[in-house]
Amino acid sequence: MNHIVTVQDAVTAFAPDIEPTSAELDAIDLEMPLITAEVDLLDAQITAMDRPANELDARRIRRARNRVLTARRELSNRSAAAMVPGGAA
Repeated sequence: MNHIVTVQDAVTAFAPDIEPTSAELDAIDLEMPLITAEVDLLDAQITAMDRPANELDARRIRRARNRVLTARRELSNRSAAAMVPGGAA
């Protein structure tokens, strides 16, 4: 019986530098409010799927969507402000 093996290296290397860099961790930390808001929206949508639609679920989804939009706006404004030289708008 012939065994089939790959000739290429593994896609994920087992190197000591596989940990995220501080810049990557800072980027994740900067985006954390948006990530949390999106998780809350997803949670509200999943909860609404489990039962018949009602006004409370619709309100919860609407508020979660608004939080996502607010977090996206704040992240975009922060990113745009960081790109402006001298910090002036």
